[in-house]
Amino acid sequence: MSRVRSRNTAPEMVVRRSLHAAGFRFRLHRKGLPGRPDLVLPKYHSVIFVHGCFWHGHECPRGRPPATRTEFWGTKIAGNRTRDAAAKLALHNAGWRVLTIWECGITGPVRQELAALVVLCANFLIGTAPEAEISGDWAHPPKKSSENE
Repeated sequence: MSRVRSRNTAPEMVVRRSLHAAGFRFRLHRKGLPGRPDLVLPKYHSVIFVHGCFWHGHECPRGRPPATRTEFWGTKIAGNRTRDAAAKLALHNAGWRVLTIWECGITGPVRQELAALVVLCANFLIGTAPEAEISGDWAHPPKKSSENE
């Protein structure tokens, strides 16, 4: 587990590059804020968390816990979810707006298109919603094409 990154992960880098290319400027991992958000956009008084589905217990196939050491992983992931909720609440109480982008919304077979991801982020940043989430569309996975059709 020592090789698991907490910063500069592949999904986080995709979000950072896309938002920067769209003209949004941000700060990274600001220490003074609860939960140490991945991206802080002071101009919009908003923060963005890029969560890994497994580590933060997302309700998608990527968030499935392992079959071994179930008690350890259940406790670990439940603690992460509790910490995330407390950080979001503290940010809301401090007047920040929170956007959570899940790993499944960036990578994998049901990910959002990159242009759509930027539009969703921009709509959140420019809008007034206090909280939002972006994830893969697990309700409608893409259809597999076959050669016989």
